[in-house]
Amino acid sequence: MPNNFGGFALDSIVRLRTAAPVTVVTGRDPLGLGLTNVARPDLVPGQPLYLYGDGLPGGKRFNPAAFDGETSLAQARQGTLGRGTLRGFGLQQVDLALRRRFALHERLGLEVRADAFNIFNTANFANPIGVLTNTNFGRSTQILSTGLGGLNPLFQIGGPRSMQLALRLQF
Repeated sequence: MPNNFGGFALDSIVRLRTAAPVTVVTGRDPLGLGLTNVARPDLVPGQPLYLYGDGLPGGKRFNPAAFDGETSLAQARQGTLGRGTLRGFGLQQVDLALRRRFALHERLGLEVRADAFNIFNTANFANPIGVLTNTNFGRSTQILSTGLGGLNPLFQIGGPRSMQLALRLQF
């Protein structure tokens, strides 16, 4: 929402998102078809689903002891853990832009703009790895912008703080 003050305008975008669902799979091929990421494990009763700690990315990870992938595989069935039961990490990001337009001529103007993405440099993590056979199971190994793939992670949602300056000639 732009706010004008002294010829300047301030634009902001606030992004808040709850944690995305994660499906935990065994990483094994129960039917010998080459499909390793389709079988879900059994949930081990009495075990917490998450482990918390300051040394973990985002402060939490999935608890490997809470999942039993062997029983369901031996019986060639889906485990008792539902699809999308666990949650990864939410997102919090504030982007700001400060701009001013200068009139150079009747139909000619110059806009000066400064953009700041993730201005508070909030760490936003990608979903934890949900494959039991992966050595990093339950941990997030990437920031969100890298986990999305594609564009430059500096200017994608969930990236580190980045800034840019721009001049735009308008006619």
